[in-house]
Amino acid sequence: MASPISHLLKKLKTFFLIILLTTTVVVSSEQQQCRNFQSIISFGDSIADTGNLLGLSNPNDLPLAAFPPYGETFFHSPTGRFSDGRLIIDFIAEFLGLPYVPPYYGSKNGSFEKGANFAVAGATALEQDALESRGIHTTYTNVSLQVQLKSLKESLPNLCASPSDCREMIGNALVIVGEIGGNDIHNGLIAGKSLHEIKQQLVPLVINTVSSVITELISMGARTIMVPGSFPIGCWTAVLTLYKTSTKEEYDPLTGCLKWPNDFVQQRNEKLQEELNRLRKRHPHVTILYADYYNTGLRIFQEPARFGFMDRPFSACCGTGGPYNYNSASLCGTKGVDCCVDPSKYVNWDGIHLTESAYRWIATGLLEGPYTVPAFDWSCLGSEIKNASSGKQFSSSSR
Repeated sequence: MASPISHLLKKLKTFFLIILLTTTVVVSSEQQQCRNFQSIISFGDSIADTGNLLGLSNPNDLPLAAFPPYGETFFHSPTGRFSDGRLIIDFIAEFLGLPYVPPYYGSKNGSFEKGANFAVAGATALEQDALESRGIHTTYTNVSLQVQLKSLKESLPNLCASPSDCREMIGNALVIVGEIGGNDIHNGLIAGKSLHEIKQQLVPLVINTVSSVITELISMGARTIMVPGSFPIGCWTAVLTLYKTSTKEEYDPLTGCLKWPNDFVQQRNEKLQEELNRLRKRHPHVTILYADYYNTGLRIFQEPARFGFMDRPFSACCGTGGPYNYNSASLCGTKGVDCCVDPSKYVNWDGIHLTESAYRWIATGLLEGPYTVPAFDWSCLGSEIKNASSGKQFSSSSR
């Protein structure tokens, strides 16, 4: 018969073994989630385009973002970005200690070692043929989300030496898919589709396309994928101008934003999150982040003064005419269109896109606040980067 001391020792041994196993599992889990990103790979539309549409354009038919005052705040000249300065993707790159992500299209002898950006202004989630078959015409660009993914695949032989190297490269990258799909919906509305048709037919197709691309990226080795939702477009200058109404009940009394576009966006974002949850269950080894553009953007309109903006900040900084300094027939970048003196006081830049100042606050909400699901884990970042990023709201100095 075993002595009481022997029995106690056995219990202690079992206890410490359990503690050891539990600790090992926790550490292993943290190591799996930990990412020291070596690059950024980006897909999307004008929200993330760092010069692709410019690179794809005919020199005799350049986009408006090729002309002043675009780029005036930070770069001091147009770069093809649809803002006065940096975009959300630029602030993410700064936070990670990476260079600004270069545009892939039209780049000659460009270096993509630290990232490649395939986002193109005007891009749709759906293929052009799929939209045309539904009576929806796209004339801005035919570089859909699938075309962008195809471009990544075609570029891999120049980016990595072997299939295993390519998997490792993609696995060590922060892959950003979107924001994408807004142009599909915008073009659908222009084509005369009802909101009900868009909700029931177009939105599911867009989400399925995004899901399909995410799945393919995972099969290529992606381990961390950020998928942004849509902005609160009911607060956007162009939307407020186009759908202006004298019915006060149509507007949110707190923000002044139109209710129905924001309600629509929230429903679309919910559907996207449902799909991302499904993908997380199928791919538990992959970190799929939902970037909540809606709520991190909406808080600016709820408390504009807190973020350094003017009260009811709906007017475009660069524009002319109408109640909100926006006229679709006379857009920013064309002759005779004025620009505000201090873009940092404005949320909206050109009626459709935001100012660098607004994008900075949105990026801050994603990277340092509660607006990603699940929250970002920056435990792998070097102390130099973490110390540089911690407690400061990004660099405001120009280049």
